[in-house]
Amino acid sequence: ERVKEFNAPFGCTLEYDALFGRQIVRVGVPRRRPSSRTFIPTTYPHANASHGRTRRCLRRFASRPVNALKTTENDDCRELDAGAGGLVGGRDRVDHVDHVDRVDHVDHVDHVGGADDERPAAAVGSAMMDYTDVHYRQLARMLSRNTWLYTEMIVDSTLIFNQDHDRFLSFPPEQHPISCQLGGSNPETLGKAAAIVAKYGYDEINLNCGCPSDRVAGSGCFGAAMMLEPKLVAECCKAMAEAAPGVEITVKCRIGVDDEDSYDSMHAFVRDVSENSPVTHFIIHARKCLLNGLSPHQNRTVPPLRYEWLFALKRDFPHLKFSLNGGILTLEEAVASMEYPGRAAGEERVARDASQEGIHGVMIGRAAYGEPWHVLSTADTDVFGAAANPAANRKELLYAYARYADGKIGSLCVKPDGHKMPSLRTLTKPILGMFTKEPRGKKWRAAVDAALRHCETLTEVLDKTLDVIPEDVLMREPQTGFDREALDCTRTVPSLARRPPA
Repeated sequence: ERVKEFNAPFGCTLEYDALFGRQIVRVGVPRRRPSSRTFIPTTYPHANASHGRTRRCLRRFASRPVNALKTTENDDCRELDAGAGGLVGGRDRVDHVDHVDRVDHVDHVDHVGGADDERPAAAVGSAMMDYTDVHYRQLARMLSRNTWLYTEMIVDSTLIFNQDHDRFLSFPPEQHPISCQLGGSNPETLGKAAAIVAKYGYDEINLNCGCPSDRVAGSGCFGAAMMLEPKLVAECCKAMAEAAPGVEITVKCRIGVDDEDSYDSMHAFVRDVSENSPVTHFIIHARKCLLNGLSPHQNRTVPPLRYEWLFALKRDFPHLKFSLNGGILTLEEAVASMEYPGRAAGEERVARDASQEGIHGVMIGRAAYGEPWHVLSTADTDVFGAAANPAANRKELLYAYARYADGKIGSLCVKPDGHKMPSLRTLTKPILGMFTKEPRGKKWRAAVDAALRHCETLTEVLDKTLDVIPEDVLMREPQTGFDREALDCTRTVPSLARRPPA
């Protein structure tokens, strides 16, 4: 038999998946809560914190129905599976976590690109509120000329009721190719917002159906909750396409929401949206979303990654494009994800039929923001095959960005108290990760914070602080971290080797 069951303490059931060699913990609910010692899984990510904090984390994780807790392990990765569709052992409602055999930490992150003639094969900066503003995008464009850039999510009503559209939508022409992400759930207001966006010359408009925010009342519902209404998503996309002719409309979504977390539900969502609207490109964060029970941060890290679902969707919808989001931290992992399954280690890439072709692109967000130099500095050569990268070294890049930033200080307005928008501090924020994981990087950030209290321009800040960083780090050229010809896709990203659902 595929699954063998046996009893476990405290009402739990341990199941062994004999086909894949994985142990699954199904959680029962005891009448009396056992002692705190029983509750603490020593390998849980927060096990180094207090027992009380760990129990609170577990209670938040199980505050809504969850299918099961499952641990999987292979040579290069371990992750926590929780509440996703297709788990062996069926669906059990749990209101409290009694015992976890072992729980390991999961990878996280959120960036997109392509692999055909319609758009460059690339990695692209993902839309992140309060992060991917026009200033960060300018820095990203100085690092790579080819990556697709995404704006912060803009709610449709913001553009309709606020006439200062330049504040939200204006961007320098060199930031092309660029996509504007909209949030909303009303086809009429989304259509009006898309018409406004189109006037600014964006290359793409993306509808956010993946934001893990709580549901809001009435017509204000947007984000991941939209996945529960695929017909409405199709109507919204159709209205946006009609209002912005010639601009591609795409959808950013999850693989499931709450109990709608099976592959059949995901398949139905893609089918309904693509058949009833002009959408042909889906950017999918390969995790489900729990709207009640997990915070937005936990929704980016706790639910398991299921890359195999994207390849199943590519197989079932060969005429559509799918880009991967979630868990990809480096360009090497991005390239491996786009190359798979068309090549093995050391082999020349061989394209098969359309259903076996690789995914369209990969989206990286927080890694590209937190470590812009390490993630983006070699994107043009490593991903797009360019002869050289735009930034020769970090010192040259920082001063080029400083010239841009100095011209933007106070460009929006200067308040009666003298506060300038954008402020010098706002314009400095995108470069703070430039020396992450480098010698004296923390000391440099502290020096920048001190200099911002009395300096008037970013150039002045750099003049006063860059001597903290060793000269060899400042002048080091972008360095490729992998050999594309010898790339082993499944070794680089072990999750790619999982069997796609039928």
